[in-house]
Parts: sequence; structure tokens; C-alpha cells
Amino acid sequence: MDQLQAAHIERQEEWCPDQKPDLSFRGNEMGGECGEAQNVIKKLERERHGWRGSRDTVEHLGQELADVVHTAVLCAITAGIELGPYVVAKFNETSEKNGLSTFLPSPPEAE
Repeated sequence: MDQLQAAHIERQEEWCPDQKPDLSFRGNEMGGECGEAQNVIKKLERERHGWRGSRDTVEHLGQELADVVHTAVLCAITAGIELGPYVVAKFNETSEKNGLSTFLPSPPEAE
């Protein structure tokens, strides 16, 4: 996660060095990507049920879900959040709360 955030920070400087999108923009961007993923899921479910209408592919869903992840990372960067520790903590809190034995290792402390 740290490498992904660092790469996005670096690429943002290339992308538009004179402007920095604000959190409102980033949140709307993420919402749009979530909607695109949901639309693919709708089409996959339509096919699974044998209903009429347009179709899509699991590969396209993978692409859209990747966009959701990337836009979530961009939101975190814009808000000044190091996302990795939050992702691990949330996963582990859910396992603990539900009496499950699967946990993620804590990320190493930054030097």
C-alpha cells in the first residue's frame, strides 16, 4: 500500500503539476468509479439470471474495481492519510469482532 501511495504521489506531479485536486473532487471521482463497477455487476447479474439486456465481463469488473482502489488511495493522499495502517486495522478489528482467526500482520513502523 505504501508503494502504491508513493507512486500515486509521484504520478500526480507528472499529471498536473500546477494543480492539486481537492478532496471533494477525489470523492466524486471515487463515487463515479464505484458506480461504474456497480453497473458491471448489474450486467453480470442480469446474465446470471438469464434476463434480457446488455452483458459485461468479469475482466471488466476487475478493471473497474482497480479504479475504485486507486481512487480510494487518491482520496487518502488528498486527506493526508497513510492508508495502509487503516486497512490492516479495519480488517483485524472485523476479524476480532466476529471471532475469526484470520488477521493481517501489522505494517512495520515508519522510521
